[in-house]
Amino acid sequence: MKLNQHYSIQLVRRHAAFTLVEVAIALAVIGFALVAIIGVLPTGLEVQKNNREETIIDHDANYFLNAIRNGTRGLDDLTNYVEAITNFWTFYTVDFDATPPTTNFLRAGTDSYTRTNSQVNSYPTPLTTFWLTNGTRIIGLLGRDRYELSGNKATAQLRSNYTAAYVRALSGAATEKFPQTNSAVRDLAFNYRFVTEIVDVQSPTTNTAYGKNLVNNLREVRLLFRWPLLPRGGTGNGREVYRAEFGGRKLQINDPDPLQPQPHPLWFFEPPAYAKAP
Repeated sequence: MKLNQHYSIQLVRRHAAFTLVEVAIALAVIGFALVAIIGVLPTGLEVQKNNREETIIDHDANYFLNAIRNGTRGLDDLTNYVEAITNFWTFYTVDFDATPPTTNFLRAGTDSYTRTNSQVNSYPTPLTTFWLTNGTRIIGLLGRDRYELSGNKATAQLRSNYTAAYVRALSGAATEKFPQTNSAVRDLAFNYRFVTEIVDVQSPTTNTAYGKNLVNNLREVRLLFRWPLLPRGGTGNGREVYRAEFGGRKLQINDPDPLQPQPHPLWFFEPPAYAKAP
């Protein structure tokens, strides 16, 4: 019998299938993998969220530190992000004859500064002390010293300032940025509060001209961040502190406000200029 040359004989080899044991082992491995992924996924998402928030805080903290250090004016875009500023102040009388000098409570109050009818610091616009209409006012208010001593030895008074800013993140998602007017998006945007503390750097000795000039021109600036911002000024568990030392003269200017009988004081650093101590 002669085979046709156009056809070839193919041998069909039988392939063995997976056994039930192998299938069971494969399913067990897949099950363990799914359990591990599902168990780790929430932790991974939480870590990613925390890293994102810390990155935003780090960026914004450097922005505000540089703005305060340089006495920057004209950052009017900040009015789109700084919702309100609150200064809780307290006056004390100082007795320098005591050893060590002592203070006695005199009075306390709150100054509120807003740009909108915002309740983030529990003070609506009609009760505002000073309108946040431009970046100069915002940086000028944040540049106030933590402690201010006035009067002579017999009538000395110490004023303590606790200045807090309520901010919508500068470097957040693009959908959260101005001119976003959707109330739902604005409410869910990442917000935080930070407190400014500007204090004099103490010198080991103030009996020399060097020590006096050092105290007169060198200050430490601390920014204390808390996030996220909750309704009526509350904050979550996020916390970070940033410190820097600034050198230069501190300048006070009076910014007039047509709604106030007296001009409002603002404070700015002047890094290139230094004040000679008396």
